Amino acid sequence: MKKIMMMALVAMVALGANAQEKKAEKVNPNKPVFTVVKENKITSIKDQNRSGTCWNYSTLSYFEAEILKATGKVYDLEESFVTNKTYMDRAIQVVRLHGDCQFAQGGSAYDPLYCIQNYGIIPQGIMPFPGSLYGDSLNNFNEFFSLLEPYVAAVSKSKAKTISNQWKVGLQGILDAYLGKCPESFTYEGKKYTPKSFAASLGLDWNNYVTITSYTHHPFYTKFPVEVQDNWRNPGSWNLPMEDMARIIDNAVMNGYTVAWGGDVSEEGFTRTGLAYSYDTKAMQSYAGSDMARWLKLSASKRTNIIDSLGCKVPELTPTQEKRQERFDNWELTDDHGMLIFGIAKDQNGKEYYMVKNSWGEAGDYKGIWYMSKNFIIANTMDYMVNINAIPKDIRKKMEDAVKKTGIGE
Repeated sequence: MKKIMMMALVAMVALGANAQEKKAEKVNPNKPVFTVVKENKITSIKDQNRSGTCWNYSTLSYFEAEILKATGKVYDLEESFVTNKTYMDRAIQVVRLHGDCQFAQGGSAYDPLYCIQNYGIIPQGIMPFPGSLYGDSLNNFNEFFSLLEPYVAAVSKSKAKTISNQWKVGLQGILDAYLGKCPESFTYEGKKYTPKSFAASLGLDWNNYVTITSYTHHPFYTKFPVEVQDNWRNPGSWNLPMEDMARIIDNAVMNGYTVAWGGDVSEEGFTRTGLAYSYDTKAMQSYAGSDMARWLKLSASKRTNIIDSLGCKVPELTPTQEKRQERFDNWELTDDHGMLIFGIAKDQNGKEYYMVKNSWGEAGDYKGIWYMSKNFIIANTMDYMVNINAIPKDIRKKMEDAVKKTGIGE
């Protein structure tokens, strides 16, 4: 009995200590409580780690979701295959232009699509696991690009009157050493494929994908290559009014489609906890303790902490067409990250957010998912890729009429 009483006393002390610890934890009353409005199926969260390949991870995640919607089958497509092919193509362009363009890790949603259409794709498990060839558990392009960049620069800036094609052999050796060699054929689930035949087997029409943007320096309902460095293949994006650009995202998600989004997450309103708001700077000054000057003097991390603490009460700006253009022209609106929009949720105040899959592993409070306010997405979109069948009928008709009128390719 004495032993039992002692055990009970120890248990009570332990429970009391645990209760005190929980009480000591600060609970943010402004932390959003989300209710899902619409959530579409996606594949698992990936981790690009120390590589500038968000464009690759987000777009292949997009195509995986498209395959899942079309066929019900789950695939894990190989990022290293796309990276290998894309970096060789980009190097060739840089050399052709004698170095008068950028060779970098970044890219656009069009790069994986171009790769699939021209070279095919393979599933995970055929090439070495990312990072494994150089003793890492995930991608780490620091050493890799310290070799690639000067190599491409040396060839492209050569003073020679002519160059041979042997530089491609050397570059391919570097790509294969760090990413793995792209197979000409492979066996998957007992069947032999080439990359092209595997791409053809996935159940998608690779011609069904368009990119959408919204700026006023080109006419609406025409196509133009968005003028950012990582859009190096220069594919044309449909330029639509901001309201139509926004409607397409909503229509896509509510009808079971996902969206491969590219935009600006360098804004302080994009937090590392898994939230993103297009915050109103003037309204935020009161939360800094005094005036605008004090708010602006706060470090970026402190401003982000305030935004996190305000949560669902963050005052937001409503995006406008004019402001989008102004921020693009003054370099404030950049193209620095790709993610996958797959759902819509609302917080306890009724504000709606897009549910967005990131490629930073299970980071943040929501294990790799970001809740980004609709205002943030529309204000910070550079462009996005979507299935043509996800576009509202009236908008699609305007696009089709524009094709007939101007002859621009769909």
